[in-house]
Amino acid sequence: MTTMKRRTAAIARLCALGLTLSSVACAASSGPAMDARTQQAVIASAIAQLDRAYVFPETAKTMGADLRARLQRKEFEGLDGDGLAEAMTKALRSVSHDGHLEVRYIVDAPSPGAAPNPASKAGDGELVQQRRLNFGMAHVERLKGNLGYIDVHQFGRPNGAAPRISAAMGFLADTDALIIDLRKCGGGDPETVMAFASYLYDRPTHLNDVYWRDENRLETRWTQATVPGKRYGASRPVFLLTSRDTFSGCEDLAYAMKNNRRAVVVGETTGGGAHAGGPQPLADHFMMFVPTGRPINPVTHGDWEGVGVAPDVAVSADSALDVAQMAALKTLAAKETDAEWKVKLEERISELK
Repeated sequence: MTTMKRRTAAIARLCALGLTLSSVACAASSGPAMDARTQQAVIASAIAQLDRAYVFPETAKTMGADLRARLQRKEFEGLDGDGLAEAMTKALRSVSHDGHLEVRYIVDAPSPGAAPNPASKAGDGELVQQRRLNFGMAHVERLKGNLGYIDVHQFGRPNGAAPRISAAMGFLADTDALIIDLRKCGGGDPETVMAFASYLYDRPTHLNDVYWRDENRLETRWTQATVPGKRYGASRPVFLLTSRDTFSGCEDLAYAMKNNRRAVVVGETTGGGAHAGGPQPLADHFMMFVPTGRPINPVTHGDWEGVGVAPDVAVSADSALDVAQMAALKTLAAKETDAEWKVKLEERISELK
């Protein structure tokens, strides 16, 4: 699957949870061709936003020069709203290689500077979608050998995700090892990522920092001192499953836990989207997700942008669950003092071979 296709798949999952540029961005549709004046306004606004806030100023200048050159060559001539947004996104990514950078055409979007409509149902629609998908907590199970398993598809909004995470950790509180499946995890809310990670440590732990270029501010991010319900704690083994579709906030969790050696990552190298940011209006019906922040890991002093999170154990995504189970069971069997239970663990290992 190509990077663009993986990003499209991730956007589709984010749409389902209401975590894209806006709750209506996923309903974008084509319209008439954009006139030259509209194109110029959209591109000028995009360049201004990039110059103001894009995480790497020099890259922002290069992208701006590239857009102006393409406009002068009339590469965008005859495109409708969707076409212009797609062409601009491709152009921006061809320079930046930033999977978060995206222009969207939104049919029902308000004009820049318009006051919010108090009667809007966008927030209600997002909440309904997130509830339908359980705020990204897709499946929780106890596997043979007393292994815990959580399948996370997104990290939904904190208020809704928090009780789901607490319930999952409570259900798995007495398991001997934990497998967290991020293979279909396309991103989500960074605060929920941090809240989720907090269950896997015994005390506040420094996971990463984020430098916000638009504010010239370094944000330090630690796990929480307290959590609702029971902690899983730091003593039991944790395995993270990844695929090429694992993206954004889901990579954040994998990168942090891999590098502070809290978890073993099993699967494929992830999609490579590290930069944080938010939606910015451009012109009527156009918005752009502008990455304004870059993570700085306290261990590596870098991030996973463009390269992804490399697994500790490289296997196909389809094989990752079986491989992680076997690794967890072997770890547990090696330390088990109950002879009868050790036999059961070894029998389960044999079943997985």
